[in-house]
Formats: sequence, C-alpha cells, structure tokens
Amino acid sequence: MIDFTLLKTAQTRLANATREQKDSALKAVCGAIDGQRVSILAANEKDVEKARSRGMKESLVDRLSLNHARIDGVIQGVESIIRLDDPIGKTIAGWRTPNGLFIERITVPLGVIAIIYESRPNVTVDAFALAYKAGCAALLRGSSAALESNQALTTAIKEGLSVGGGEVQALALADSGDRGEVDEIISARGFIDAAIPRGRRELIQRVVRNARVPVIETGEGNCHIFVDASADIEKAVSIVENAKLQKPGACNAVETLLVHKDAAAKLLPVLAKRLGGRCELRCDDFSRAALGDISPKILVKPAEESDWEAEFLDNILAVKTVTNLDEAIAHVNRYGTRHSEAILTNDLRNAEEFFDKVDAACVYTNASTRFTDGGEFGFGAELGISTQKFHARGPMGLDVLTTIKYRIVGNGQVRSR
Repeated sequence: MIDFTLLKTAQTRLANATREQKDSALKAVCGAIDGQRVSILAANEKDVEKARSRGMKESLVDRLSLNHARIDGVIQGVESIIRLDDPIGKTIAGWRTPNGLFIERITVPLGVIAIIYESRPNVTVDAFALAYKAGCAALLRGSSAALESNQALTTAIKEGLSVGGGEVQALALADSGDRGEVDEIISARGFIDAAIPRGRRELIQRVVRNARVPVIETGEGNCHIFVDASADIEKAVSIVENAKLQKPGACNAVETLLVHKDAAAKLLPVLAKRLGGRCELRCDDFSRAALGDISPKILVKPAEESDWEAEFLDNILAVKTVTNLDEAIAHVNRYGTRHSEAILTNDLRNAEEFFDKVDAACVYTNASTRFTDGGEFGFGAELGISTQKFHARGPMGLDVLTTIKYRIVGNGQVRSR
C-alpha cells in the first residue's frame, strides 16, 4: 500500500524550504548517486538481461540501459537543476485596485506529483530532482522492466536526502509491480495533485481515461521532417540521419520523412547511401522510383497506410513524396501526434507558413527534432513532453510544477456591493 498521507505531510514541509536547503539536499543526492554507481549499474544489468531474455527490441533496451557515462549525465542533470533559479515565491504580477487593495500573484508548489513512466531509469532521478526543486513531493511508478534500476536509484536518492538534511519522505517509489498500483495512484483524490504519465500510447490513455485526479498528458512521438524544394541537400541528409539514427527509441526521433517532389531525386539516393544498411525505408511509389539503383544492403519496402501513423521507435523510416507545402502540412496535421515537426528549407515564407499552420508543441526550421528535450531547452531535465494544450506544452520543466496563490493586502476595506 502507498502511504499517501506521508507524502502529503512531507510536501507540506518541503513547500516552505529555502532554495539553499533544497539545493544542499540535491547536491548530497548527486554525491550519493556517484558513490553508489556500482550497485546501480549491477541492478541495471539485471534489468537489461531480463529485458533481452523477454525479446525486447534493442532500441528499447538502449533506453533501459545505464553505464558510467549515462550516470555522469544523470548527475549533471541534477547539477543543472541546482543552478536554476528557485521557481517558488516569485511575484509574477502585482497591482493596486481602485479601492486600495494591493494584489500579488505568487508562485507556489503544485503539490504531490505522481509520475507514471516506462523503461528509462534516468526518469527516476530527473523527475525527483525537478519535483524537489519545485517544492513538490514525488510518487514514482516506473515499469517492471526497470524495477531493479529504479529501486537502486531511489535508495541512493534517499541516502543523499538524509545526508543533506532534506525531506526523505518527499520521495516514494511504487515498486510492487502490481498493475493495480496505477489505479490506486490515479484514484487518490485529495492526495495526488497531478499525475503525469509518459510512455506508450496504451499507458497514457489508460491514465487519461481512468484518472480521478488531474492529469498532465504527454504523448507519443510520430514526428515528421519535411524537406522543401529549396532545402540544402547536404544539411538535410545530416539532419535526417541524426533525427532517425542517433537514438531511434526516443520519442523525438523522426518517423516519417516528407520530401517535395522537386527535391526527391536529389535527396533520396544520397540519403539512402548515408543510412546504408542501418535503416529500413518504407517508401511510397514516387519515393521508391526516386531512389534509383541502390545497394542491396539498403532495405526498401512499400509503405502502407499504417506506416504513416506509426511511432516505430526503431531503425525504420517512412518516406513520402508530396507535391507542395500544403500537402506536407496536411499530412503532418493528419498523422502527427503534436509532438515535434520540422521543415528544412531556404524559403522564409514557407518556413513561416509551416510554423503557423502545423499543430505541434515544437516546430523546427532547419534543425533535428532530437532537440525536443528539457536538458537541451535549458530546463536541466524534464518530466516529459506534453502534447496537450492545457497548463503545459512541450518539454516540461520546473515551471510546470508550480501554481499560483494570490496575496491581497488591505487597510480595512470592506465590500459595499
């Protein structure tokens, strides 16, 4: 059973902690993670072995895996959060009414946050650190695939909080492995102030449909890159290669490449050669013809309707040729998940029209979609990528974990009507 009361009580104390107190505790957490990296890596290896034995595809195993460099990255992420301004207690606005009341709008912690996520153990640390800096308690519920890793990381975090004089009870890990835990969490009205699911569509929709607490909805990433007729081909090849192959299992990896018909013959043979045998291409008829004679190592299949709406999370790229910008925008808005979309072009008007008409949290011009990330945006880390439009959108950092409180100061005023 999850002790929601303990979390709520700890959050009440944490809400009044100073920046110095919170930062000191987070510094101690960095030290504890560094000091326990051997046990963390040993636990992670158990998760990886189990995942491979169950047939998990390698792109997802990569998301699950930790090594010394990735632990260094986790620690650096916490350190970057420490350097950020305290988001709590900021006066956003202040004004005086005609009757003399002085009103201020001030940021306060959102409360107890439940993060329900899959696979990636670094989320355990990122989510905790962002919540703690924002004065929020965090209830974490990771997937069974990362259970050993999450337990080891939580042990290190709690040791750091204890050493650093922090609120040890402001973090809880739901680790029974029972699917009923999720239902318990999203039904805890009065104890959970917001739930944030991140992972597969099935998980997110289960939380959205069944939650009795407020939900900040993240989304899958069926991301597109449109190569316009005026695009620089060399840059386009490098951007698509990066967006597809740097980390295929990430939600900000490109899944569909849209190519203007006037750029197809110039781009696609060069791109296919660059990708080599590392990526399967699923092409419409025009795109396949534009490839010409290519090496047998390059796997090309006919695209099906289902490919346009797929989040592959794998070394697969759907390719479609379009006749103009309007067709590209219509395709993106029909099949995209409102996550991250990009246009590669040297036509400023086309870039502006793409930005104005594409419905997505992040819209890029001449850059890889892989930059949709809290760390890359300067947030230190992220809770996920929100694809909704209410309260939060795009990479979610500290500001998402705040709400407002009004302070009204008077001098004896009473309301007369």
